[in-house]
Amino acid sequence: MPEHPLTAALLAGDRRALAKAITLSESTRPDHEAQAQALLAQVLPQATHSVRLGLTGVPGVGKSTFIEAFGLYLAEAGHRVAVLAVDPSSARTGGSIMGDKTRMPRLTVHPGAFIRPSPSGGTLGGVARRTREAITLCEAAGYDVVLVETVGVGQSETQVAGMTDLFVLLTLHGAGDELQGIKRGIMELADLCVVNKADTDPAGATRAQTELTAALKLLTPRAALWRPRALKTSAMTGDGIPQVWQAVKDYRATVDLAAKRRAQTAVWFDELLREAAWRRFQAGVDQAHLQALRADVLAGRQTPVQGIQSLLQALP
Repeated sequence: MPEHPLTAALLAGDRRALAKAITLSESTRPDHEAQAQALLAQVLPQATHSVRLGLTGVPGVGKSTFIEAFGLYLAEAGHRVAVLAVDPSSARTGGSIMGDKTRMPRLTVHPGAFIRPSPSGGTLGGVARRTREAITLCEAAGYDVVLVETVGVGQSETQVAGMTDLFVLLTLHGAGDELQGIKRGIMELADLCVVNKADTDPAGATRAQTELTAALKLLTPRAALWRPRALKTSAMTGDGIPQVWQAVKDYRATVDLAAKRRAQTAVWFDELLREAAWRRFQAGVDQAHLQALRADVLAGRQTPVQGIQSLLQALP
């Protein structure tokens, strides 16, 4: 297979080539998808030796401010940091604001950082349709820390935990009611909980950290050898940022990341298989028969299950 025009530049760490590669992977055009997969196959052997962090949090927790402070700390320490920020898409127009770069002005211009906002495009789980591919491309370009910022906290905001090494939940002191509402959906998946904006109320942040530590002890950890931790930080002052990175390093030294990534790749394969099977089904189904069955279901002449069974029986 001939080398893709972007391969050499991407592997050399060219940020423009990386941006073009991610745009190509996000395209839904069949020819672009084929080109993107060819590019991914060529760079995949180089997409190693990185740490992947997923970050989510309640509205107003300061995700972008924390990511900028954390990213700058790592970049100044010699790391190359990629930020994949997923913006929610409008259910009516499909558009996204894509304002993450404006909220991270210092990190945006740092030579050791790359920030890519992407629309969620209606994809559930807080991520974009091709976030996994974007992570791989960032790793191939030499970024050894990849931060995935989700669209915002919620019960379905969990898919990012299945494509990153470590899942970080950002929260606020005094957010008890909100925390209770998200605990079962998010805290069960959190490897690290971080109380942000600790500088605004140090005593309150300490109490929140203590309460989170107690709550985490009641939940079953995702990794057998890792006990989730609760920390406190101030993204404005930088206090607590080194402790967060130390916790990340401790996690990497404790958990078998190779096994975890193999399991994630298996899930990725199954998801792509379902997507391909659905496309093949849509292309091969008799549309007139489908519309007739839909009309029967809407009219109450068949149940939805009966309609689907009838459709499947008609397939070759």
